Amino acid sequence: MILEKYSMGIGDRFGCQGAAQLQAFVKAAEKGIEVTPVWNKSEREHGIIHTVPASVRQEADAAVRQVGWKKAYHVDADHIHGKIVDKYLEAADFFTIDVAEFIGGAVDEAEVTAFVARRRGSLKALMAEGVDGLALPTDAQMMAMMRKYLPAVKEAGRTYRRIVAAKGADGFVAEVSMDETDIPQTPLELFLILAAVADEGIRAQTIAPKFSGRFNKGVDYVGDVAAFRREFEADVLAIRAAVREFGLPANLKLSVHSGSDKYSIYKPIAEVVRKHGVGLHLKTAGTTWLEELAGLAAAGGEGLALAREVYANALGRFDELCKPYATVIDIKTANLPSSAKVNGWTSKDFTAALRHDAACPSYNPDMRQMLHVGYKVAAEMGERYLALLRQNSSVVGEMVGANVSRHLMAVFGV
Repeated sequence: MILEKYSMGIGDRFGCQGAAQLQAFVKAAEKGIEVTPVWNKSEREHGIIHTVPASVRQEADAAVRQVGWKKAYHVDADHIHGKIVDKYLEAADFFTIDVAEFIGGAVDEAEVTAFVARRRGSLKALMAEGVDGLALPTDAQMMAMMRKYLPAVKEAGRTYRRIVAAKGADGFVAEVSMDETDIPQTPLELFLILAAVADEGIRAQTIAPKFSGRFNKGVDYVGDVAAFRREFEADVLAIRAAVREFGLPANLKLSVHSGSDKYSIYKPIAEVVRKHGVGLHLKTAGTTWLEELAGLAAAGGEGLALAREVYANALGRFDELCKPYATVIDIKTANLPSSAKVNGWTSKDFTAALRHDAACPSYNPDMRQMLHVGYKVAAEMGERYLALLRQNSSVVGEMVGANVSRHLMAVFGV
């Protein structure tokens, strides 16, 4: 199975917006922008919402039938590892193998020594790309890097082979993900990681490194945009060198786990991708839930009342809801309005504060981050929440589709 050049991961926590999301891809295709949709949902989200991997496959297939989509699409087992991969084998055809927690784990020194001896000469392929500021590491430096990353790649290999045993080597798309860690990988480290990926026989088609800067949930990038561009381009060059040197799949591309809405870096990403003629996988998922909530608020009546209630409950359970996402949110609690104030808001007030429009003076990124991770409140409402989504499907679907289109055009538009 070959992943298409451009692809975008779309999440739908409550499984109600598949068709609305897919319509955005249809509209993009009508403009000559060919991007493959990849539905994804994490183990954490399944646990909170009480769904199963098959739910995502059912939603994707139903959306494809409803919309009449004739092009490729995929279902991603999002951020899985060896302990849970089995439950995703039937439903998924894209596997994001997350091994960040194994970085810096136990390592066999003999394997590290052998790796450095075997791959020292390969560095000339990376140096030939002319990456700015890149210097040849010493053997000691290479050893230190691989003590850190080899355990993670070894774990990726074990999980990958489990998937191959179940689906066949050509039956799925493999991504290796190391983005959920504290320290970004350098282009040199990425190149060496890919050497180890090749040694493990992993036919990865996407790789998700950790980039510098903050990728907080649902809000824009926080960091030096110019520095990010240089880093992103250097990673593209490192991948190009690794493909040639290690015989990795020719379509291997960067996967950017954006946390959604990183508009300030979308233009640099697009420029680099076009400059080098490479592919891209953009994962931007959780804002579908926020568009649902904004849609309910915009509908007024019961929808607005529910949106206010979700906010009040999320504010009251702030620590509980935010703790699992502490590394990917940065909320200034002083900027969160009281529930009493929000209870007095109109539909326009609520949507203006929640929806991502940096030019709007009412936009509140702190509120947006809190509600981004507060979907558990809506999940606990069960059928009450889902029924309101169905009753207001037109306005909700319009907002969801517009949000997906905004991402598609920002990154893949011409």
